[in-house]
Amino acid sequence: MYIYDSAKKAKLAFEPIKKGEARIYVCGPTVYDDAHLGHARSALAFDLLRRVLTHLGYKVTFAKNFTDIDDKIIKKMNESGKSLEEITSFYTKRYKDDMRAIGVQDADIEPKATQSLKTIIDFTQNLLNDGYAYTTSSGIYFDTSKDEKYLCLSHRHIDENDMLSRVEEDEEKKNIKDFALWKFAKKGEISYPAPFGEGRPGWHIECSAMIKEHLAQKEGDYQIDIHGGGADLLFPHHENEAAQTRKESSQEIAKYWMHNGFVTINGEKMSKSLGNSFFLKDILKVYDGEIVRFYLLSTHYRANINFNETDLLQNKKRLDKIYRLKKRLLNNKSEEYDKNFQDKFSEALKDDLNISVALSVIDAMIAEANDSLDKNPKNGALKGIFGANLELIQKVLGVGGKEPDEYFHLGVGMEERKKIEELIEKRMGAKKEKDFAKADAIKAELVKMGIALMDSVEGTKWEKILD
Repeated sequence: MYIYDSAKKAKLAFEPIKKGEARIYVCGPTVYDDAHLGHARSALAFDLLRRVLTHLGYKVTFAKNFTDIDDKIIKKMNESGKSLEEITSFYTKRYKDDMRAIGVQDADIEPKATQSLKTIIDFTQNLLNDGYAYTTSSGIYFDTSKDEKYLCLSHRHIDENDMLSRVEEDEEKKNIKDFALWKFAKKGEISYPAPFGEGRPGWHIECSAMIKEHLAQKEGDYQIDIHGGGADLLFPHHENEAAQTRKESSQEIAKYWMHNGFVTINGEKMSKSLGNSFFLKDILKVYDGEIVRFYLLSTHYRANINFNETDLLQNKKRLDKIYRLKKRLLNNKSEEYDKNFQDKFSEALKDDLNISVALSVIDAMIAEANDSLDKNPKNGALKGIFGANLELIQKVLGVGGKEPDEYFHLGVGMEERKKIEELIEKRMGAKKEKDFAKADAIKAELVKMGIALMDSVEGTKWEKILD
């Protein structure tokens, strides 16, 4: 397995700390609002990584945190009059529901900042005791001048104005780059007791503490294999995480760093039904989660995506081919995969999750399957092999798990479905009576509804056409 390490800016062979195991920590959301496309992109990128490593035989321990104490949450509390627990539990559930809708598996460990306060406080106290942190009237700050490797992760060359735009200001700070580990209590803000003063944690220390608490191999040794998140977290969040952990533990927080690309929206290619909404919940009102998943996965995780419906629908046609083959196979599958397909598919994904090559391997397999089935339509063994291939795709990419009829009926409500079935019944009656003009008129009505018909010896099948 080769992965691109953001810190070393190179593709490296993945050599886990403990043979056969992979411990992964991904920065999750701050739960004060609904999940957006950026959350979905990051969740899918690391869901794919987790699935691929599992497929390759690694024992994966996957953690994703929830930041449930933050300036934005406090602002929401003040605006709404709701408690921190009410707000964060509501949006945590919404986030998890949205992620499940796009096939993202729950993490093995899902820590919350408010449940890790003891570790956060102890971590801060250790840095104070060792001289890597200092106290001002507003809080406890990490002294970046004490970390000779600071900025080695993001490789940034930062001037003072750039820093002022990104890091909280405090005239008592020793260095403009220094960041808050603990913020002392302010009137009207939620706070927690600590030996160095009542307050709440800074953002960066939460992840370092949660990695220490939940992913440590043993006391004093909690370096993980892979730390991941969106490219926007590289600086300052991950840079600061790395610095404070380096000094608190005398080791790097992660052996490898992975970051996914951004998502933007092209309003000109978005429909009136979607508008320019960046919220995943709005996209899911129009498109099934599996279609959204396949679209977002189809671009390499490190590349940026300009989300638009033209590309989404184009990718859906590719997903359609998987389901059309599945429909032909009638759920036949053998105990073993096609080794040639499995090897090529796995090799592509072992190359830093090269989804483009993996999808081209799938395309070639589908073309071969359809050609073989055209020549041998009743060959059960052949169907079994291709069925096993689809099962592998489902396991690793998380797509293709629906029944074909269910998939091709997506986007059709119960009332519309009832009307479609009635019209198909009337059309069949008209054809039986040789009233072909009426049958054609009914078909035309269905086409206007976005319904395509397929007549066969088994009867008439229908599909919802998205365009």
